[in-house]
Amino acid sequence: MNQRIALVTGGMGGLGTAICQRLYEDGYKVLVNCLPAYPEKAAWLEKQRGLGYEFHAAEGDVSDYESCTRMIASIEAEFGQVDVLINNAGITRDKFFPKLSKENWDAVMGTNLDSLFNVTHQVSSKMTERGWGRIVNISSVNALRGQAGQTNYTAAKAGCIGFTKALAQEVAARGVTVNAIAPGFIETEMVLAIREDIRQSILDIIPMKRPGTPQDIGAAVSFLCSDQASYITGTTLNVNGGVHMQ
Repeated sequence: MNQRIALVTGGMGGLGTAICQRLYEDGYKVLVNCLPAYPEKAAWLEKQRGLGYEFHAAEGDVSDYESCTRMIASIEAEFGQVDVLINNAGITRDKFFPKLSKENWDAVMGTNLDSLFNVTHQVSSKMTERGWGRIVNISSVNALRGQAGQTNYTAAKAGCIGFTKALAQEVAARGVTVNAIAPGFIETEMVLAIREDIRQSILDIIPMKRPGTPQDIGAAVSFLCSDQASYITGTTLNVNGGVHMQ
């Protein structure tokens, strides 16, 4: 069997890096999406190469449909069709709702929700034609419980879960699974930058009393992409240390 190809959007961030590394270890050819002319691309690729990971960059703005069309066309021309898609790209623009600007609403919706259409639309029908595919959408615990100051982010990530359920029903009979992962408080560089007393207040409400790691999310992605998860679709896997239980 030919080596399967995995595309991870927002792959050079904290969660994205761990997801890319785990998929590479699982034997995939991993294509790592980043913005066009992303200034840290070369340094990130070189660092990963030094760690033993041979990744390939896939430049494209996931909030722009035409940019995604060009990105996927370039991938298919050089590597072949995408077998596994991880919709991981995401940003935050936090403000309490009365002070939330339309610009910051649109920015979060574009990157966190519109991107699911922009990228998935390019590859899902080709997966069904081949009779195999894995799509994993990275949502958030805040999509399930809400979070003050994050109406934009929460709405986008809740939309991610709805998108997952609907698309899963459309492609289930054709060998393609579509699932979501809802991470909780994960120890990334962004989280480590939070003031210590605020971080502690968050940890206090987590039953496990510790943050998760990016590798926890990588492991969840790995499972959902595996043949062992072939009968799981339309689900949301909570990886949150027990802070929200369904």
